[in-house]
Amino acid sequence: MYAVIKTGGKQYRVTPGDLITVEKLEGNVGDAVAITDVLMINSEKGAVIGNPIIKGASVTGTIAGQDRGKKIMIQKFKRRGGYKKRLGHRQLLTRIKIDGIKG
Repeated sequence: MYAVIKTGGKQYRVTPGDLITVEKLEGNVGDAVAITDVLMINSEKGAVIGNPIIKGASVTGTIAGQDRGKKIMIQKFKRRGGYKKRLGHRQLLTRIKIDGIKG
């Protein structure tokens, strides 16, 4: 059994027991989280596809960690203007352990 969920503007294929990394969600380590934007559920009975989401379906999980991603460098440059700009960015991330799929 697996589900396709949407969180943080991205889609993830999850099964119970998976550990996924998503964009930051509010909460502390050990807190329960429920994701209600379920796009598809595939089980032994067959696939259920939402339009765009499945009403009443949810994926439950536990927050396993709050981290920051790898640093990326942003550089802007104009060749004759003497303009250079350099920035860095680290995205805030949340690791979730998927506990179950309800749908």
